[in-house]
Amino acid sequence: MTGRLADIAQRIASVRELDSVIAAMRGIAASRAQLCRARLPGVLAYEEVIADAIVEALPLVPGAATGADRRRGAGHAVVLFGAEQGFAGAFTDRVLDGAATVLKDAALMLLGTRAATVVEERGLPVAWGSAMPSHPDAVATTADRVAEALYERIVDGRADRVSLVFPVWQADGQLRVETRALLPFDFGHFVARGGMPPRSRPPLLTLPAATLLARLVEEYVFAELCAAALEAIAAENEARIAAMLAANRNVERVSSELHALERRTRQNDITAEIAELSTGLMNAGRDGPLPPASRDF
Repeated sequence: MTGRLADIAQRIASVRELDSVIAAMRGIAASRAQLCRARLPGVLAYEEVIADAIVEALPLVPGAATGADRRRGAGHAVVLFGAEQGFAGAFTDRVLDGAATVLKDAALMLLGTRAATVVEERGLPVAWGSAMPSHPDAVATTADRVAEALYERIVDGRADRVSLVFPVWQADGQLRVETRALLPFDFGHFVARGGMPPRSRPPLLTLPAATLLARLVEEYVFAELCAAALEAIAAENEARIAAMLAANRNVERVSSELHALERRTRQNDITAEIAELSTGLMNAGRDGPLPPASRDF
């Protein structure tokens, strides 16, 4: 029984180590999710500033708001923000399931190493792929990389429509998959939303109005990509927190069972020793009385 007790003690120690790892992963995930939540309002505010600038610039470019350049036929590209790492439960599967309709007959531009593995398992073709930033500080660099790949596909005539798909973790702990039309740019949306109060004088420009508007559109797309990346990182880490909480409950259950097994095994050991001693004494009694103890004076 002593060997079995040692084995149980070793398993308990392993469970304790696993619990420490789970706690560390949960802490890192919580920190990253919090950082993303803190950065997101700034990105959204920047997006609003660019939107107001687009509203002001539109009247300076006749015909821009009509969307005359909306060609069809080159193809549909979907930028999908997935998971970079594992240990997030069925997060990636839920994102892909939510994007199934928009992914049909579209070129998939995928972000996320873990997501790439799941996509490969599903047999989905990937037109372009990149790692997801694991930290909010790398979001701008990733957005630049995605935008460059997008515009390259558009210029080459491989895409004329671009959709953006990213996960959003809701306050009730549920995952929502958000889908937005990114390109061609919907100027009509900005005409409808209005903007700042009309100026008494037109704005001073240092660029041709059409060039200015094109750059504002690029900046708005960049801001949308940054916001989507932050939402996706936050959602992945929130899903990881939920998965680690479930794992922690399982670890606590296993630990409780192992401690109970240890107590039972120890009790059985003690019972067996007592029974062995009792049997020895009974056998000694059958062989006759014990000799008197010698006394040397």
